[in-house]
Amino acid sequence: MEQLLVQLAIFIIAAFLGFELISRVPNLLHTPLMSATNAIHGIVLVGAIIVFATADDTFTIVVGFIAIVLGAMNVIGGFWVTNRMLGMFRPPVKRVRKRKG
Repeated sequence: MEQLLVQLAIFIIAAFLGFELISRVPNLLHTPLMSATNAIHGIVLVGAIIVFATADDTFTIVVGFIAIVLGAMNVIGGFWVTNRMLGMFRPPVKRVRKRKG
């Protein structure tokens, strides 16, 4: 029980610290920060795949599969959002009008 309370305290402190750090990030650094978190989520995804591959019981297999699906969605969605954010900094594309006649 004591170990659970210690882990819960660490989780709460990490949540508050993460919120404070993210809320103070300037707009200029959001794209690099998003790319870094995508890389971290990729590591989490690899870990979920390893756990899933070595699972022996049904519960671990189900939870591992859910972790793989959600982790993949998070990585793909994060890179998609980062690509859209970087697209905002590209110069506008000039469209050529066709002449009638």
